[in-house]
Amino acid sequence: MNRRLDIAAGMAAAVFAGVAMLWPVSTAAQMPLPGVSDAIPVAVDARLAGDDNQTRLVIDLTQKIEVRAFTIADPYRVVIDIPQVNFQFPPRTGEHSRGVVKAFRFGLVMRGRSRVVLDVTGPVRVARAFVVDPSEGQPARLVVDMAPVDRETFLRAAAIDNRLPRLAEPPSVHDEPARAAGDSRPVIVLDPGHGGIDTGTHAPSGEQEKNLTLEFATVLRDKLEKTGKYRVVMTRSDDTFVPLADRVRFARARQAQLFISIHCDALAHGGGAADGATIYTLSDKASDAEAQRLADEENHADIIAGVNLAAEPDDIADILIDLAQRETKSFSSAFARSVAAEFKNVSRLHKNPLRSAGFRVLKAPDVPSVLIELGYVSNPADLRLLISDQWRSRTSEAVAQAVHTYFTTRLAGGAGARPQ
Repeated sequence: MNRRLDIAAGMAAAVFAGVAMLWPVSTAAQMPLPGVSDAIPVAVDARLAGDDNQTRLVIDLTQKIEVRAFTIADPYRVVIDIPQVNFQFPPRTGEHSRGVVKAFRFGLVMRGRSRVVLDVTGPVRVARAFVVDPSEGQPARLVVDMAPVDRETFLRAAAIDNRLPRLAEPPSVHDEPARAAGDSRPVIVLDPGHGGIDTGTHAPSGEQEKNLTLEFATVLRDKLEKTGKYRVVMTRSDDTFVPLADRVRFARARQAQLFISIHCDALAHGGGAADGATIYTLSDKASDAEAQRLADEENHADIIAGVNLAAEPDDIADILIDLAQRETKSFSSAFARSVAAEFKNVSRLHKNPLRSAGFRVLKAPDVPSVLIELGYVSNPADLRLLISDQWRSRTSEAVAQAVHTYFTTRLAGGAGARPQ
């Protein structure tokens, strides 16, 4: 293969590998935002048809919408961008393979825009992407036809098609003011993991991590705000996808004094043997293989949403080696120890509750940050707790108490919160 072609096209494929089809051209101005239209379209069903030579995705809709389909490499995916819709698919939709499609997922990717991401078996082209009008009792239908191609053809098309118009990016989450004038209270950022198209892990009975984390973070926010001692903000307060880098920027832009990311874990095999909460801090080298496995999974959130940000310049990489990072890591460890101590009295702790790994979401160099895995949704006993209002209340109270201890010690200049 021509090396220059591979390099040029590979760069184009790093984030948006290319628009394979545009029918019709969509722009931000054409896309309805929440509140602009009273009737958000509903996607009521989806199905795959065809074989390895040509595969079709069909989505039934309550009204006609616009569609934009493009492809991404490494791993190969087809991404379908549409206006915000309400997905009301039958259970387990997207979990089964057919033809060139291994599986697909769907959800809100930002305000005003939804997305369907198809994992495909190899390089493909989108032969057609269009929506037909409802007629004779049949619903509107979104149709996407895909066919396999070789990698060189894929990359060549990507290098050319990547120049086609893209949908406008949403406003950055960190454009809002950092804090109200004169408000000197410590800022705490709560980060409910996953959201929107990125559901996170899920229990065998169907509970999704993105919902469990949002419910817990909302209860914790209310408890912290009730004290009047802190200004609490959340990276998301609804079912919206937020890229990992934006979560970090969100905290830094608000000059947060503490960042708490909330997650749940799951093990595909033997999940019943793992239980309890774990508190993670940032480390270049994972404390153990299990920590590395989890960090690798969590760091793929952007790829799951159909955007590969691996080639995005890391604007904080150089800062991480600064002396300030050492202090930040020490503060993070102090808070993690406090959370573990409080959890011990009210909930289940993992046998090895304090761990570290290279979580991207913890990489704010000047914001003490921890990631709390509340438990394993793959463990029936843990799951019963995670969906319990009573457990959620007492466990969030334990985290709130750890916050009080952390700030009391830090503001008093106690040794527990000073660099080691």
